[in-house]
Amino acid sequence: MTNQKSFKQLITDFNTVKPDFTPLIPYLTGELEVNLENFKGNLVGKWGAIKTLWQLSQLNDPERSRRTKSRSRIWKSTNGYIFLVSWSNASLLRVLGVKWFTYLKSPKSPLTSSKGWKYIDRLEGQFLDELRSVIANIEEGFARPNTQSYLDFLGYSQGSLKEAKGDVQRAKQDGILKSVPGTGLQSLRIDLKDWHEALKGSVISKPTTAKPYKSPFNSFKRNYRNLEEFKFDYSPVDNLDPKSLTYEMFIELINKTDWNLRKLVESLEEKQNTENKFYQVEQSRIRGNLRKV
Repeated sequence: MTNQKSFKQLITDFNTVKPDFTPLIPYLTGELEVNLENFKGNLVGKWGAIKTLWQLSQLNDPERSRRTKSRSRIWKSTNGYIFLVSWSNASLLRVLGVKWFTYLKSPKSPLTSSKGWKYIDRLEGQFLDELRSVIANIEEGFARPNTQSYLDFLGYSQGSLKEAKGDVQRAKQDGILKSVPGTGLQSLRIDLKDWHEALKGSVISKPTTAKPYKSPFNSFKRNYRNLEEFKFDYSPVDNLDPKSLTYEMFIELINKTDWNLRKLVESLEEKQNTENKFYQVEQSRIRGNLRKV
């Protein structure tokens, strides 16, 4: 029996009520060539109906749905997240956090002896981990293949940002972060747009040579490099005096970052809804083709 006869027999025997596509998959996927030259009109029509049924079955196939979703987000640059305002603001928040703790743990800080190293250490680890999580989840989410995964990671960023906000509020309550009403980022001469441009130009930091540093926590020497050794080519940040940081500055930046994240989420949800509508229209089109057969 030739392939042509076998193919013809498969179409003849195909049950459209209880379809089993298994023997026809090589033809449906293009692995084997389909030749309808000697087919009568009714068999040609039935083959068209089989292909439409196959398309409909694939729409309801979770694996195919996953593959389709994976093509729903296409970017021209693998580090396109650097153009996001939320990423830029979160990066500045982390920079300010590191500078703040660099000051808190220095001999110049009057708070170190009163609060104790363990307290400062614990708060530093928790706070900076939260800020790093905000940034890292934006970056990882951007690289995810579909919109829903991106939204999931942005949700993690929002959660970490809320944690950081709580730590800032408690730091004020505990007396280690001063509150000066009326102060803000403008008090530091920081313009978020200018900062964003500077940050994009220095995604890879430019460290100077690390210098030996004697840790106040340990008796041995270790290499220590603080943030002052990184230059973003943006003077208000590079030359910032951490003693000038206030509760109001952190809250302003946290609130702006949160607003940008929420706007990004809204935009992605709108995109996702549009994709779902397109999917429904395409499904209706295929079903319409089936009725015409």
